[in-house]
Amino acid sequence: MRKLRYGMVGGGRDAFIGVVHRKAMALDGGYELVAGALSSNPEKAKLSGEDLGLSPNRNYGSWQQMLESELALPIDQRIDVVSIVTPNHVHFPVAKAFAEAGFHVVCDKPLVHTSSEAEELIRIVEKTGAVFAVTYNYTGYPMVKHARHMVRSGQLGDIRKIIVEYNQGWLATKLEESGQKQADWRTDPARSGAAGCIGDIGSHAENLVATVTGLELDSICADLTTFVEGRQLDDDGNLLMRFVGGAKGVMIASQIQIGGENDIRLRVFGTKGGIEWHQENPNYIVHNSLDAPRQILTRGSDYLCAAAKKATRIPAGHPEAFLEAFANVYIGAAEAIHAKLEQRVLTELEGDYPTVIDGARGIKFIETTVKSAASSQKWTAF
Repeated sequence: MRKLRYGMVGGGRDAFIGVVHRKAMALDGGYELVAGALSSNPEKAKLSGEDLGLSPNRNYGSWQQMLESELALPIDQRIDVVSIVTPNHVHFPVAKAFAEAGFHVVCDKPLVHTSSEAEELIRIVEKTGAVFAVTYNYTGYPMVKHARHMVRSGQLGDIRKIIVEYNQGWLATKLEESGQKQADWRTDPARSGAAGCIGDIGSHAENLVATVTGLELDSICADLTTFVEGRQLDDDGNLLMRFVGGAKGVMIASQIQIGGENDIRLRVFGTKGGIEWHQENPNYIVHNSLDAPRQILTRGSDYLCAAAKKATRIPAGHPEAFLEAFANVYIGAAEAIHAKLEQRVLTELEGDYPTVIDGARGIKFIETTVKSAASSQKWTAF
């Protein structure tokens, strides 16, 4: 398969996540950066493009200029896909414009600000047939894929309880006042959206639960708190969750837990057993059964499911982690794009990536959580 030509919006000098996306896209040699509008500041955008060696005629000062100029190129020269790595408030206009123009899209999470925007993107994707991926990158870990296999194949029995945590401590003080770029926009409602912590990392936790279990949320009882005085958005969240079918869940998402780095934990318990996975030690699953000793399942082992094996690059004992998981999301999107280009149906193991549907559900989760936290009622329907 030829390399897919991509353009990036955002991710220029001093950006964090754009670098991660570019490294993930380069890891397996499936993508080639050929165009970019790498900042909302035209001068900074051009300088950022020069840093990356972009051709001057495809190093754009704005995403609007990039869209117009790429559309003017012959189909075999223009970008195949746009990668959107901007603050949240820019996601919708860029994704909408490029998807409407027929380009494939990979967008960072959370998808947009509102469910109405998310639903509009779904309609556009259904009309144009564009591939639209959302980078919930933790679903790319091989052991998350195996956890999904274990739950959905019935190895844990009927699911009873789910506990998911995302513990960080980097916003325990008012870091946004220091000029730190990430803290500045993530705590600003105009750019981040209706939620802070629950949108930034709680959305990852929701997606992890949905991906592994396949369960649908029924209702939420949420307590959101802003502990740092003067901060405009929540920095801590505690949720009770009810799922369709009777399973119960607990979510903790916090950015004021001092000592927390990027501590994502998922535990799923059923009538036959339970599993536990930690993102900071991602190559293992702890599996407990009613009638067998505790097992430690290892990435790279022959007994793992086909999807986990496919997502694995090196043997057991050689750690694979964040960038590789991110790259697996991009691999799934690339497979779907190539299938479109070749006018063929995806094979069973191809196209394993979070879609615009997952992104839209994440926005509904954020809105429902915010609504629940503001309500005097115990439970808020999802």
